[in-house]
Amino acid sequence: MNLSRLFIFRPVATTLLTLAIALAGAIAFRLLPVSPLPQVDMPSISVSASLPGASPETMAATVATPLERTLGRIAGITEMTSSSSQGSTSISLQFDISRDVDSAARDVQAAINAARSLLPTGMPGNPTYRKMNMSDSPIMIMALTSDVATSGQMYDVGSTVIAQKISQIEGVGSVSVGGSSLPAVRVSMNMPAMTRANLTMEDVRTAIAAANVNRPKGLVEDENRRWQVLASDQMDMADEYKNVIVSYVNGAAVRLADLGEVTDSVQDAYNYGSTNGKVSVSLIVFRQAGANIIEVVDKIKAVKTGRKGFHDDVPKEDVVIEKAVAL
Repeated sequence: MNLSRLFIFRPVATTLLTLAIALAGAIAFRLLPVSPLPQVDMPSISVSASLPGASPETMAATVATPLERTLGRIAGITEMTSSSSQGSTSISLQFDISRDVDSAARDVQAAINAARSLLPTGMPGNPTYRKMNMSDSPIMIMALTSDVATSGQMYDVGSTVIAQKISQIEGVGSVSVGGSSLPAVRVSMNMPAMTRANLTMEDVRTAIAAANVNRPKGLVEDENRRWQVLASDQMDMADEYKNVIVSYVNGAAVRLADLGEVTDSVQDAYNYGSTNGKVSVSLIVFRQAGANIIEVVDKIKAVKTGRKGFHDDVPKEDVVIEKAVAL
């Protein structure tokens, strides 16, 4: 049977079949994922830990080394690299391509829990991990600027509001925030003043910790009623810390402001970002595996950056996206 003869003597059916194939091709073309590079799923996990104020050498010796020892016992690791900087450590784990990344993530969490007792007690939180693809690069980098908010306030808004919104967008894998760090109070001690008051750094540290701890206040009751006593001992601003009493000398109170300079700052003063001459905070967006980059970028650009009503301690003016670059 001649196949071409079949189509020649049935022109209507041939035309309809051709149109159907063309229509199916057009629909399939719009559903194709768009990516500048081939998708290679390499099971990889990144572990991050922070210790504000610690030098890179301290981070490597007291944070990275214990984590590397416990993480190195996980089966299937083909490569492990670590990088320590001022106040932070990042460890990248790459597994054998046959290893299930979800199973590897459970093993990583178990290793982090096992290493917790070996880590410094001053860490603000436990080390965290996230699944990643070593072959992926960022799809967008955004810079947040403001004429009224500080870099710490912008970082707070970026990490707790804008990054959260962007992470909920379909196709977004993760959002990394950089260029600053969370707000903090920085105390610079005056050593001659401490010597005159016969105080040490440990005395100051103990006084600050004791004045900024949440403890139960108890209750007041009578025969018929009971009242729970509630009070907040948490201090957030430098002006609140200045009045902390460290000690008494000859019956006179020695306050923290008498021993040094207390200022509002950020946890990591060496982390700095700038865009077009303005202080900025950067948001680096990574996509999910197989996501259409163009569609994801369009959805991100549609996100409103205003954060009025989210944080009472941030000025009313909006933190805006100064520059959004699709890579």
